[in-house]
Amino acid sequence: MSAAVHIFTLAWLIYYAATMRYAVQMFQQNSYRTERYNRWLKQTGEWHSRMNSVAIMAAMLFAITSHSAALVIFGIWMVVIAIAEFSIRYKVRLAYTMRVKRLIVTRTLLTAAIIALVHIYAVEYTLVAMMLLTLDYWTIVANAINHPLEAAITRWYYNDAKRRLRAMPHLKVIGITGSFGKTSTKHFLHRILSERYNVLMTPGNFNTTLGVVRTIREHLKPHHEVFIVEMGAKQRGDIKEICDLVQPTMGIVTSVGEMHLETFGSVENIARTKFELVEAVGNSGLAVVNIDSVAAYNHIKQHGIKATTYGIENTEADYRASEVRYAPVETLFNLEHGGMVDGGYATHILGRGNILNITAALAIAYNLGITPEACRRAVRQIEQVEHRLSMRAGGGITILDDAYNSNPTGARMAVEVLAGFSTSGHRYVVTPGFVEMGAKQYDNNRTFGADIARANPDGVYVVNEVNREAIVAGLSEGGYAKEKIVCVASFKEAMAELQPRLKAGDVVLYENDLPDSFK
Repeated sequence: MSAAVHIFTLAWLIYYAATMRYAVQMFQQNSYRTERYNRWLKQTGEWHSRMNSVAIMAAMLFAITSHSAALVIFGIWMVVIAIAEFSIRYKVRLAYTMRVKRLIVTRTLLTAAIIALVHIYAVEYTLVAMMLLTLDYWTIVANAINHPLEAAITRWYYNDAKRRLRAMPHLKVIGITGSFGKTSTKHFLHRILSERYNVLMTPGNFNTTLGVVRTIREHLKPHHEVFIVEMGAKQRGDIKEICDLVQPTMGIVTSVGEMHLETFGSVENIARTKFELVEAVGNSGLAVVNIDSVAAYNHIKQHGIKATTYGIENTEADYRASEVRYAPVETLFNLEHGGMVDGGYATHILGRGNILNITAALAIAYNLGITPEACRRAVRQIEQVEHRLSMRAGGGITILDDAYNSNPTGARMAVEVLAGFSTSGHRYVVTPGFVEMGAKQYDNNRTFGADIARANPDGVYVVNEVNREAIVAGLSEGGYAKEKIVCVASFKEAMAELQPRLKAGDVVLYENDLPDSFK
């Protein structure tokens, strides 16, 4: 029995490490907020919970039977699950920040203490306790224990960041928010403003209050003249919280769309949250809003909001990209503003959505004194933003990588780019559809399927089961051939199916890649 227990214990330690890492990663992706994490557990954690439930029942059985062979078999099964967990490829990996390290240490010490107590007072239930302690909810308990310390540390960091900003009264702070287009617009604006100013932007997906605080403390220097702050939100007040910290004098609202409807509840709540940036900028600043976004346009009209507007389709826009033309290696357009037309703009960036994002950046740049000549030079030199309708080629095959996009408008634009792509080969789409859209998730994914059908690619690979029914329904309604639809369980399986078919000249669109927070 002793050898079996040792094998089981070692296997459990491996399993515990895998499940804890996964739980902490998802807790981090839910912004360390218990209510969001609980919502995620209820909606998308079924697979993980089922595995743990089976493990608990098995542990109870083994505790009663004390069967050595069963313990060894169960231990091997746990190791297999752990290896599978460790091998999953995530788009957003766990960042081992000091907070995460403290959380892991607290949960580990808590686990050890409970196991020790159970072993002392009721040794026959030790295995049951061990399995119960692998449940995801223990991360919440550990976070609750750490809360007073984390709150004190966060408050100190926040105040320190605010002090650093006060020491730079001439710093121009520009906020960027929206349901989609934030990151691309941030990169485009950074490149254009760098023609004249020393510019810092929040890196990567540092678009929460804590991410902005970290950027200020680690990267903001006295020589910086402009600070571009990407502002993300999943609930009311998130944008205001960041604005209270950085006090922006300029801001861009890139869009208002059906993102994170599960937490916002309605598009109107999303609009109110995004326009917290416009309120923070105030009448003395410059608020730039995309009125090709119908919800943003309606919000302005309904509430009489003062803003500088931009767009492509809406002719009321103060800054409007016009005469958009697609050449073999670049996109050409003009910029209309104030009754004038600045022609000669050209970019290697793909898609009408990106032209829209560049237009937003130009509206800010013009107001900050960047000349049209300097803007044209910068726009021509803008580089692709990885995973946001970026293009790469290899072996004669072109990949349109829109892996970080997960919204209907952006996806529709990406499909348009695929349909209009000049190629002698075949076109394919690989997608799992959209997530976090609440009651509208099915309808949006069905519409997405219809959009793909209109583009009529040579094959569509629907990844995962989450949106499979809706996407296939949309494809069918659009008259898309059933034999060209391939349903797969994972991105890896999609690639295994697709790669043998690919030939020189083929084009593949990765639309939203993998929603790795969802099973």
